[in-house]
Amino acid sequence: MKFFSRRAFFRSLFAVLAFAGSLQAQTLKQIAAIDLPGPKGERFDYLTMDDEGHYLLSAHLGPGILYVIDVRTNKLVKAIPGVPGITGVEYVPGLRKVYTSDWGEEKIGVVDLRSMSVIKRLATAAKPNGSTYAAPFHKMYVSDTLGKAVAIVDVERDEIVKTVEFKSETGMPQYDSVSRKVYVNLRNANEVAEIDPATDAVLGTYPVEGCRYNHGMAIDSEHHRAFLLCGGTKTLTVFALDAHKALAHIPLPAGADVVKFDPGLGRIYAACPVASSRSFKNKTRTAIESSRISRCRRRFTVLLWIQRLTVSTRRSSKRTANPLPG
Repeated sequence: MKFFSRRAFFRSLFAVLAFAGSLQAQTLKQIAAIDLPGPKGERFDYLTMDDEGHYLLSAHLGPGILYVIDVRTNKLVKAIPGVPGITGVEYVPGLRKVYTSDWGEEKIGVVDLRSMSVIKRLATAAKPNGSTYAAPFHKMYVSDTLGKAVAIVDVERDEIVKTVEFKSETGMPQYDSVSRKVYVNLRNANEVAEIDPATDAVLGTYPVEGCRYNHGMAIDSEHHRAFLLCGGTKTLTVFALDAHKALAHIPLPAGADVVKFDPGLGRIYAACPVASSRSFKNKTRTAIESSRISRCRRRFTVLLWIQRLTVSTRRSSKRTANPLPG
């Protein structure tokens, strides 16, 4: 009986490992193409999802159009004009509203998905760009990159309630749902700023050693770390948000500026304009088992696939902040 149990155990273990290996070997593939009515050859920018309506929201920066696409049918529902130079797109669940960063007119657009129209425009500082929503606080944080600021929008009133100014151009902001803080890239200073949404006060700014020109950002809230795209050093930097220090630097092709994290699969996805393929192993207590960078042509495709990224860090309650004036 013991022999049979042991043999059955090893058979089961082998089956599980074989299945896991087959999953790791899988690559993403195109399953559909969606035709859009805008002019060809003009730049697209951010994408986001409306999970309530099953809509994909696509920013066509060139002609200033927001596309609403039903992902159940892969059909265009509406092409919403009047968002010139649209870059960032952020959806607010419950209110069925989308906030667009309209670089062409230096405004934040408010789009109602019930009426499929722009219902309000909020004047803001130069080059509104990436944005993030702090749901418990009902606030949208919009990076005004060239204005060196972050505009904070009350989504219930659709008003800018505060503008936080910095001495550096601002990159992508992200909300950490565990710490309930907003983090913003300060790309000229090579720093990350921390904002408390309860008061909108800047709690501190933290240098990112080994990183220059950090623009893109994604956050792993469970492990309280950020993934920063550093254009000046051509790296993806893993940054501990508790300890306020860089843990690892992963080489990337030039031009990567958008990064996303999938907590379910533990994968990081980055957009980059150069083809490359390599494997990474890091010595600073960071293990990356395999990675693949496929061709980057600004399509709806996955560009960087890191199958397993584990960073061992200790949480610290201490803060070493450099408060900003005002």
